Amino acid sequence: MPLYNEEGNIVELQKEIAAALNGRDYELVLVDDGSTDATVSRVQRDERVRLLEFEKNAGQSAAMHAGIHSARGDVIVTLDGDLQNDPADIPAMITKLEEGWDLVCGYRAKRKDTTFKRLQSRIANGVRSRFVGDNVRDTGCTLKVMRRECREALLLFHGMHRFIPALIGGMGWKVTEVPVNHRPRVHGVSKYGFGNRALKATMDMFGVRWLNSRRRSYRIKEQA
Repeated sequence: MPLYNEEGNIVELQKEIAAALNGRDYELVLVDDGSTDATVSRVQRDERVRLLEFEKNAGQSAAMHAGIHSARGDVIVTLDGDLQNDPADIPAMITKLEEGWDLVCGYRAKRKDTTFKRLQSRIANGVRSRFVGDNVRDTGCTLKVMRRECREALLLFHGMHRFIPALIGGMGWKVTEVPVNHRPRVHGVSKYGFGNRALKATMDMFGVRWLNSRRRSYRIKEQA
């Protein structure tokens, strides 16, 4: 879970995660992306919690990459640190993974954002999905559940988090979507917003499409 100036959310979010995963064996990998507020000091420490602190802000993709590749479990869950993702959705997504999928992506069926932001996202998702062929309607939803092996497909670049389904699907892993709850932000403001990312996202689409067209994979049948 990437964190950047989420001092007003982290305590409640940890409580919700603990409630959602009660009875399961899990670790919580928090990646502080150079917060300048009291986020780090408000993290509730125990034997389940691991905190990675960046020396300076590196962006959402870097924070997610660090957390995913530091995870020790067989199943990896990603979610935002702003309480807009609902941890209560995680168990059902894990069950969906157990049906034989490799990556289960949440999509926000009823987004609690402004009309303009929803429109921007719908256009961007439509263009991206058609161009890179990931068949995912809402890659901007951070809530995802994957098998640990899938992280091999994730190459770090600025904007990687928007192409997780494309990168994993491009390696031959099976990807699906399920509707998830989306909640309005209560504390703080969005840090990883739209901004002027249109040009960068377009360049990223060309790069991901090229990369997936050149990917090769193999599986060893027998090892002596």
